[in-house]
Amino acid sequence: MAELGTRLKEARLSKGYSLDDLQEITKIQKRYLIGIEEGNYSIMPGSFYVRAFIKQYADAVGLDAEELLETYKSELPGTPNNQVSQMTSSPSRRKVSKGPSTKMMEAMPKIIVGLFIIVIIVVIWVLMQSKNSAVPDVMDDTSSEIEYDTKVKPIDTEKDKEKEHKKAQSKDKQDSTDSADTPDEKQTEDVKQSISAGTIEADGATTTYTLTGADAFKIRIEVSGPTFIGIRNQQQQEVLTDTRVYNAGEVVEFDATSQNYARIRLGNSTQAKVYINDEPLTYAQQIVTQNIVINFNKE
Repeated sequence: MAELGTRLKEARLSKGYSLDDLQEITKIQKRYLIGIEEGNYSIMPGSFYVRAFIKQYADAVGLDAEELLETYKSELPGTPNNQVSQMTSSPSRRKVSKGPSTKMMEAMPKIIVGLFIIVIIVVIWVLMQSKNSAVPDVMDDTSSEIEYDTKVKPIDTEKDKEKEHKKAQSKDKQDSTDSADTPDEKQTEDVKQSISAGTIEADGATTTYTLTGADAFKIRIEVSGPTFIGIRNQQQQEVLTDTRVYNAGEVVEFDATSQNYARIRLGNSTQAKVYINDEPLTYAQQIVTQNIVINFNKE
C-alpha cells in the first residue's frame, strides 16, 4: 500500500467513516476510493482525476490536500503531454479563434453600464415630478389649518376659563397614566430567546443545548473551510437535502421550527459557525468533529 493511501485511510478511520460513507460525502465511486488507498491509480479515468479525487478525499477527512499532493508527488502519475500542449497553446492562435460572440461579450459591460445610467435618470425624473405635484396639496392643508385657527372663539368669561383649566388638569392626569404603563409594555417586548450553556454527553462527541423564549427555530451555518455538515431529526433521519462537504464561503440554512429538535453533525467545527435565529452558538467543547443537539421548547 502506498504511503499516501495509508495516510488517507488512517484519517478516514479516525473520523469513523466507512468507504460507503466517504462515497456518499465525496460522490466518488467506491472502487476509485479503494484504488487511492492502495496506490492503484491505473483504474482511474486519467491522471487529472487522480489529483482531483485525492484532493476531495483529503478535504472530506480534514487533511491539507495541497500539502499531501506536494509531499507525495513522486507517487502520483505525471500529466500527459497532450494535456500540456493544449494548456500552452500560443496566444496568437487563441486570438485567431476569437469570433463575433467573444466581441459581444466584451461589449456587454458597456451596454449594461449605459442601461443602468438611463434607469437612474428616469428614476430621478419620476421623483422630481412626484415632489412637484405634492407641493400644492401641502399648501392647501396649511391654509386650511390657518383658516380654522382664525375662527376659534376666544375665551371671554371666567366660567369658560375654569372649564378650560379643568380640561387641562384631566389631560395631564391621563398623560401621566399612559406614561406609567409604557415601561411594562416595553419590558414585555424586551423578552429574548435563551440558549443553555450545553451539556456534554457520555460519548464525548455530543453536546445538548436547549432553546427557549423564541417563536422560531432557524439554523444557519457559515462555512470558512472544508467541513462535512449533516442535520438529522429526532428519529435520526437526514433532513438536510444536501448533506456533503461544504467549502469556504458557503452557507447552510435550515428551518427546524416544526421539528422542535435538530442534531447537527460537523466534520470540522473550527471551520463552521452555527447561528440559531441569527444568534451565534457558543460551543461548549472545542473539538474538531462533534455533534450539536438542540431541543426547542416553544412556550
